[in-house]
Amino acid sequence: QVQLLESGGGLVQVGGSLRLSCAAFGRTFSSYTMGWFRQAPGKEREFVAAISRSGGSSNSADSVKGRFTISRDNAKNTVYLQMNSLKPEDTAVYYCAASPRVTITTSRYEYPYWGQGTQVTVSS
Repeated sequence: QVQLLESGGGLVQVGGSLRLSCAAFGRTFSSYTMGWFRQAPGKEREFVAAISRSGGSSNSADSVKGRFTISRDNAKNTVYLQMNSLKPEDTAVYYCAASPRVTITTSRYEYPYWGQGTQVTVSS
């Protein structure tokens, strides 16, 4: 089992940047595919980005491609989400999640471990 703790959310203006961090505690961090999801009020939780165990491959939603970058540091047991050129529609609670799957998955049902979430608000 692994425990996840997100940080780095906040209020930012349109076009600004934020970097989210997710620290993992418990079993070997490098044995998990890691993902970021987000949930806006009244909407379902949606996939944002995911990264393989080694960090050698990643995938992201079309809505954030070219703006958001996922990365991980296995020595620090941490995964990051660098968010640039933020838009009001990026406003949501952002969740870090861990999956034991070997390959990257975009389905939230494949991630049994979740953090508590961090709020990101983009103001215009």
